[in-house]
Amino acid sequence: MSRITISKLQAMKSAGEKISSITAYDASFARLFDEAGMHVMLIGDSLGMVLQGQSDTLPVTIDDVAYHTRCVRSGASKALIIGDMPFMTYASPEQAYDNAAKLMRAGANMVKVEGGEWLYETIEGLVQRSVPVCGHLGLTPQAVNVFGGFKVQGRDSEQAQQIIDQAVKLEQAGIQLLVLECIPAELAKTISQTLTIPVIGIGAGKDTDGQILVMHDALGISFSKIPKFSRNFLAETGNISDAIALYIDEVTHGRFPGEEHSFK
Repeated sequence: MSRITISKLQAMKSAGEKISSITAYDASFARLFDEAGMHVMLIGDSLGMVLQGQSDTLPVTIDDVAYHTRCVRSGASKALIIGDMPFMTYASPEQAYDNAAKLMRAGANMVKVEGGEWLYETIEGLVQRSVPVCGHLGLTPQAVNVFGGFKVQGRDSEQAQQIIDQAVKLEQAGIQLLVLECIPAELAKTISQTLTIPVIGIGAGKDTDGQILVMHDALGISFSKIPKFSRNFLAETGNISDAIALYIDEVTHGRFPGEEHSFK
């Protein structure tokens, strides 16, 4: 596999080729994922839960993500690397610029932010300053206290239209990739067909341009309950390398996620 760039992901969407993505936090797993042909690795603020044992992602700092980004970059030479911007590290455009620079210097190719219209100015500013941006809509874990828990979003028509409108405006602001989390499969399909940029789903059905899972969920080693939208690929294969190969193959051929991993 040649080195993955944003333009390569765009070409994959245009060709109808599925994008495989996973979270990563260290050099050893990053190398394994890279050698298996994983297109995208996200250093997610999910590290607060799966590595630090927190109940949510809010305690994670920008230095935490920068540290793990350097580790992943050391192990991955081909995959596109996305660094998550943690809670309240992009509350203002100027703060976002400083913190995005930390992640890009640590080895990220792109940064990810959660939210809609309040971010448009920040996204425009980041892109103008040569920082590629990935958006994140639907269930945005940093807003867990606003949502009252980890709940599926966009089930009523008004909220669904709001998510569509926000996705369009985020693309206009300059994002080059969008993550949709825990929304109905039909809504995710509509957004994926509406946007020209690649859309990556997690709990968003099979019709997005690609999929992402938290690596601990995909390997069945999370100490919390495995989400409905995930699948234990390690239990099906017996070793980690085969589990990751199976995950990539199932995404590539549109067999994962199935209806049992999706929301209506």
